[in-house]
Amino acid sequence: MSPSSQPAVIAFRQVSLTLPAATGPVHILKDLDMQVMPGESVAIVGPSGSGKTSLISVAAGLERASSGVVELLGDDISQQNEDALARLRRGRVGFVFQSFHLLPNMTALENVAAPLEIMKKADAMAIARDALEQMGLADRLTHYPAQLSGGERQRVAVARALAVEPKIVFADEPTGNLDTKAGKMVADLIFDECAKQGAALVLVTHDAALAARADRIITMQDGYIL
Repeated sequence: MSPSSQPAVIAFRQVSLTLPAATGPVHILKDLDMQVMPGESVAIVGPSGSGKTSLISVAAGLERASSGVVELLGDDISQQNEDALARLRRGRVGFVFQSFHLLPNMTALENVAAPLEIMKKADAMAIARDALEQMGLADRLTHYPAQLSGGERQRVAVARALAVEPKIVFADEPTGNLDTKAGKMVADLIFDECAKQGAALVLVTHDAALAARADRIITMQDGYIL
């Protein structure tokens, strides 16, 4: 089956997100239609407050759409409960956030192994070790997050996201807290490893140069896709 004939890994049909606020309902996403295909890299760009992070939160099932249909890996997740969503994402969806989200009381190795152990992988530690070595962190396996630089912490987060060999990686401003050199290294690793694994990449970024590396750019403004 050619990539073009495979079903989309993410599909939105008339998706809206409205959240309550003291001043009245806030319309975050407005009637969005989009698809992301297997192995495709897509950058989501636009000004702050345009709905970029909300878009990937809804796509990943972290936030429930107010209306419309959201499909993730072929499943309609619009009405699924949290347990069903967790089962769907497990081992198939990876996340890289701007603020790392590492567990502070676990070493780099343990952080990467944790989702593999949840998947009951017998060789979780070996897979985690390999993933960290590919990130250039062979000498940081037993370090805790507080002992790592920002760039190193983000590489641990990338290793954790990719060690499960996901079908989709969601990355929300993954280089936003890093200096230029560390940011480029992390960006290279994300794009290279996703390409190597054939994983789709959905990337939120303010960095035009980073967005330009994606196969496709989606520009958002005021909750709409332009």
